[in-house]
Amino acid sequence: MTDHSIDFKSEVPEGDDRIRRICRTCGFIDYVNPKLVAGAVVSDGQGRILMARRAIEPRSGFWTLPAGYMEEGETVEEAARREAFEETRARIEIVDLLGIYSVPRISQVQIFFRARLAEPGIAAGPESEAVGFFGFEDIPYDRLAFPSVRWAIEDFRERIGQRVCVPAMRSQSADLKPY
Repeated sequence: MTDHSIDFKSEVPEGDDRIRRICRTCGFIDYVNPKLVAGAVVSDGQGRILMARRAIEPRSGFWTLPAGYMEEGETVEEAARREAFEETRARIEIVDLLGIYSVPRISQVQIFFRARLAEPGIAAGPESEAVGFFGFEDIPYDRLAFPSVRWAIEDFRERIGQRVCVPAMRSQSADLKPY
């Protein structure tokens, strides 16, 4: 695209079905796509999972699983490992895919893995107030940061003991359009 970033119109491009920003000068279509979030449900091998209390907005003070936006140039697995380290200082090993959660209201696709600690040690990173391992009965369900955190915990719990994890797929949208 040439540098025509201030000369856009909003209309439905030919062959499309929704309004897009189109450069009036060169015809470039500015597709705005969902953001990818990578995360992990990290088990300590004793029936507990790693959680972090958020120190940043949104939902500061609420509990979450280690997760965050993918960066350019990294795989989804690398993003999950990086986020686990940034938030909990945990070095993790990805076991398998747990679930894919679509949250169209905020334009996100969240990909969660089952994981385990690759080496001992956890600590709060700069984005976390506190971190710890929780048994399912000790999880602060009324203080979870996002619906997808609950989904991932539920899906993880349902799949305990399964050697091969069949990924879960959920969506916050009740009116999915068939294509």
